[in-house]
Amino acid sequence: QVQPVESGGGLVQPGGSLRLSCAASESSFSIIAMGWSRQAPGKQREFVAQITSGGSTLYADSVKGRFTISRDNAKNTVFLQMNSLKPEDTAVYYCRQTATSGSTWGQGTQVTVSL
Repeated sequence: QVQPVESGGGLVQPGGSLRLSCAASESSFSIIAMGWSRQAPGKQREFVAQITSGGSTLYADSVKGRFTISRDNAKNTVFLQMNSLKPEDTAVYYCRQTATSGSTWGQGTQVTVSL
């Protein structure tokens, strides 16, 4: 399966913002949901946010009110706007594409929140 492609990670100071993008690798007609998870060093991968094909969203409690997931159907791309970033948000962020053919993870993009 072709992986979705993430971009937009980087280094940001605490309190700053970043926007991640994920370009889907399958037709929007076959996609059920797109989401983000993250994995910090020495920790398990954890769910961050998800948006379904119908537009419903779901967030982890740790990011509610700070992160917003959205999509551009014309570009078949999902975004994660991250505001008020904290050092504990530092992780590799992975995009997950769930389609009728199954789920596929992207390769990840590093987000580092530090002075």
